[in-house]
Amino acid sequence: MRKLIDDQGRITPGRLDGPVDEINYLDYDLRSVMDRSRSRLARRWRFNQFQFVSAMAPGWVFGMALVDLKLVANGFFYLFDFETGRLYEQSFLQPLARGSQIEPLPEHGMATFVKGEVALRIVAGAGGRNVAVTAPGGIRVDLELKEDEDPLRLVCPAGYNGWVFTRKSAGLPVEGEIRWDHRIWRCDASTRASIDWSCGFMRRETAWNWACMAGTLGDGRSLGLNLAAGVNETGMTENALWLDGRCLPLGPAQFRFDRFRPGGDWQVRTDDGRVELRFEPAGVRREKLNAWVLASNFRQFIGTFYGRVIDDEGREIPVQGLRGLMEDHFARW
Repeated sequence: MRKLIDDQGRITPGRLDGPVDEINYLDYDLRSVMDRSRSRLARRWRFNQFQFVSAMAPGWVFGMALVDLKLVANGFFYLFDFETGRLYEQSFLQPLARGSQIEPLPEHGMATFVKGEVALRIVAGAGGRNVAVTAPGGIRVDLELKEDEDPLRLVCPAGYNGWVFTRKSAGLPVEGEIRWDHRIWRCDASTRASIDWSCGFMRRETAWNWACMAGTLGDGRSLGLNLAAGVNETGMTENALWLDGRCLPLGPAQFRFDRFRPGGDWQVRTDDGRVELRFEPAGVRREKLNAWVLASNFRQFIGTFYGRVIDDEGREIPVQGLRGLMEDHFARW
């Protein structure tokens, strides 16, 4: 079994060439900024985890997150209907993360959030993940994200004495259906999914932009994209393109948008010239929280990408009308 932390309580920064079975974060030699060893209890309370999954089809986008910040847990899910332009969403908080559990097992663990009649679950297994939601109002979600065989795995320093581990995939085939009251959305051959599994001893205040795209090209190939700026960038990036399930690393990303007029188009490109995209927002999920030690200013836009990407052999791939997400987020953990 491969663990993230070695026998000396250290990480080995960089992109990882194989699975990490366990995030043994309690073995990390966490120190204060003055080099004082932190207690096991401090390590437990300073460790944050979150998972986000999405499914994208030409007519709709589904997103779901489970977040464990120890003082509070957050579970939310939404569905955006491109035909009507409506966003259906539900979000829940649990003080002290009651009813929430994220197993520190990136390849085979389970993540759950339960509050009353609401239950959210992500279960990882061989080659994929099951995503399930049950909630009042006739809400039932059952999705199977498949062929998750070449994810990007990265661990990098965060701040003075922390680190962040992330495991990401995009452009995955997905089966199943979503029921929301009288509405039913079923996955078909054009539906693709993404996974973001992240954890660590993160910077106390963190801000980032993030882009995710998943869909199928005109020739039937799967395309997925993950770009970020502002996090996981200590000489490394979490930027990658997936073409038919194969992960192709990308260079640093630049995002251009007006934070105070967020309904406008975004531009995103990579320094290696392999991504040049325009994003048209169609809907947005917003959430603001300012609760003393914790704060979040979160905007996740649902919309459509246009432009081009270039594969590892230099061939240009047009992007015309693929669905995806853009995010602008400030967090105080």
